[in-house]
Amino acid sequence: MLAIRDLQVYYGESHAIQGVNLTLPHGVMSLVGRNGMGKTTLCNAIMGLVPTRGGSIRFNNREIRGRTPNRIANLGIGYVPQGRRIFPSLTVDEHLRLASRGDGEGAWSIERIYSTFPRLAERRNNGGSQLSGGEQQMLAISRALLGNPHLLIMDEPTEGLAPVIVQLVERILREIAADGDFAVLLVEQNIGVATEVAEQVAIMVNGRINRVMPAAELAADRALQQRLLGVGRHGADDGIADEAPSHDADRSRSSDSRADGRGNGGHGRRADTEPRVFTAPMRAHTPMAGPAGRGQGAPTRWGTSFAPLSERIGAASRTAPAMAPPRPRLVAEQLGRTALVAGTFDTKGAELMFVRDRLRERGMVTRTVDLSTTRHATHTDVSAADVASCHPRGGRAVFIDDRGAAVTAMSEAFEIWVTRQRDIGGMISAAGSGGTALVSPGMRALPVGVPKLIVSTVASGDVGPYVGPADITMMYSVADIQGINSVTETILANAAAALAGMIAAAPTPEQRRARRAAAKPAIGVTMFGVTTPCVQGVVRRLRGELDCLVFHATGVGGRSMEKLVDAGDIAAVMDLTTTELADRQVGGVFAADDDRMGAIIRTGVPYVGSLGALDMVNFGAMDSVPERFRARRLVVHNPNVTLMRTTVDECRAIGEFIASRLNRMTGPVRFLIPEGGFSAIDRPGQPFHDPTADAALVDTLERLFEPSPNRRLVRVPANINDEAFIEAAVSGLREIYRPTPQRRSA
Repeated sequence: MLAIRDLQVYYGESHAIQGVNLTLPHGVMSLVGRNGMGKTTLCNAIMGLVPTRGGSIRFNNREIRGRTPNRIANLGIGYVPQGRRIFPSLTVDEHLRLASRGDGEGAWSIERIYSTFPRLAERRNNGGSQLSGGEQQMLAISRALLGNPHLLIMDEPTEGLAPVIVQLVERILREIAADGDFAVLLVEQNIGVATEVAEQVAIMVNGRINRVMPAAELAADRALQQRLLGVGRHGADDGIADEAPSHDADRSRSSDSRADGRGNGGHGRRADTEPRVFTAPMRAHTPMAGPAGRGQGAPTRWGTSFAPLSERIGAASRTAPAMAPPRPRLVAEQLGRTALVAGTFDTKGAELMFVRDRLRERGMVTRTVDLSTTRHATHTDVSAADVASCHPRGGRAVFIDDRGAAVTAMSEAFEIWVTRQRDIGGMISAAGSGGTALVSPGMRALPVGVPKLIVSTVASGDVGPYVGPADITMMYSVADIQGINSVTETILANAAAALAGMIAAAPTPEQRRARRAAAKPAIGVTMFGVTTPCVQGVVRRLRGELDCLVFHATGVGGRSMEKLVDAGDIAAVMDLTTTELADRQVGGVFAADDDRMGAIIRTGVPYVGSLGALDMVNFGAMDSVPERFRARRLVVHNPNVTLMRTTVDECRAIGEFIASRLNRMTGPVRFLIPEGGFSAIDRPGQPFHDPTADAALVDTLERLFEPSPNRRLVRVPANINDEAFIEAAVSGLREIYRPTPQRRSA
């Protein structure tokens, strides 16, 4: 009935559908996945509502890719879109007469519709705007059935419906499935419905079909539901991890049954004088078994570990990379002039409305967004229920008695809600610790460059857990945000003026287009103090043709770079300083999260990497070094930074992780091994010179790495800061990346 092969869909430069393959012979197949994975885009692509760049869509052995939506519908495909799309001015009967073909030959007629949905018969003279959500959904399904299609595509048909209406929809789907000449592709977030009515379930992850499996098997596997779909999460400590596409998943599973990783021996350092490409037999990688994810997330007054959705992803599994937050709209659609005023209006209503009024006085268009979890009625433009409905499990996940879990769920819903908005000029909030933790993930979901400001009681302390890799401005409230007084009035007014000024100064769409046209393509480069000469040499050689964005490898630096990669703002990456992985492995203060290199895997951007500063783990002042490390080789870098040399075992584990990530990259890769040392203090005569430990990392990496024509290891007989290595790095980039004018998002 439906056969999709290697389908490709882009929104601007954002790769939304990435080589989807899917076959539906008959019956009902459910398509499930987290928000932002591309399910609705796939439906729209089948119907011809979005352009495709490649692949094939065949319906009844007839190619339909590239046809117009009306021709696709005439071939026998019905569509029930997300959001129902009911005409508010037409009555129920007018809707049905408009949709009916009137030839009387099909199985579905208006009379049968009224018999199947008695409620529509009762409301036949009511306009679309007068119907409840359930009645509108009945009408949307009926409208599609009246075309008597052979294939019915339904996008979230039970979203927001009462249980009794959900049961009715299930019954209709079973009746349809009983017709052997009929097929249904059902996009559904309700895992119960998805597995109850379908024979097979396709799971979509990051624009690809991860796997197709029997519905009964998914229904019975709660752990798999949590891992792939995030079903059943009730607390901030419940981690979820994405799985690889099926071919990678199979390879990862096979690696678990292989030998213990000692393999075919190592490759010692060579005395050659030229860079050399390393090739070896293909070998599955062994997933790294390291400590659990580190950060506890932003603190709140309830003492709950409040890691937001985008930071909790992947915490339950070290064998698969974490998934990105929901894919945002095309940035050009999000940007605008509206100032969002978001917060808990049940407790901070007077203060937030004061901010709104000050913005309006300065000519700003505003939209107030309530993030309360108490069900108290508030007079805002966007209600708390509207935001909560964006949670994968709907409002029932938010409005619960457990205060900490409710706030966590509302934060997840707000993060998703933000990605769906248009015309955002900036966002502002005023809050305590809990409200700051609640609103900040939504702010981090906005593109870099969109003004974001929080007036908070915690702004004079450690704001890293709130700001993360985003450009959020934190303003200390001095006095608690409890009422308008002489202090809070001044500070909130200043904050509103600051946001208004930033929005007013933002470039117009015409100016953004002109900047994009004139901009050089941007590349991301990672640097640390002990790799600075290398990075400076690379930038000098490339600055004439590329916009080199240098990121300090302090944990958040790597996340910031990869956030821009995911957003499409970085065309290639020179990850010369991967030291964050050492801190991740050992427990240093500049640790990468579990998604390090995940953006490279997701996007396939050209990647040049190296082992920069992996000879060290970072701590604060000497007295902050954990007691168990006091006997290790330590170097005081400055009064606030103490460095610790990595050991042979630690280096092996780091090599395993890097190999597992490189093997999943689909874009062009050149990974450089500086044989003369990984940093300025890892060379003969320097305190961290340890050829044995370095060799352990290199040997592990070479043994587990899977080379391909597009993916290579390159040994360079030089220290990472030597001119020979700098030249090799630049040559590696030019070998896999040819700069072209790049469309920048802001």
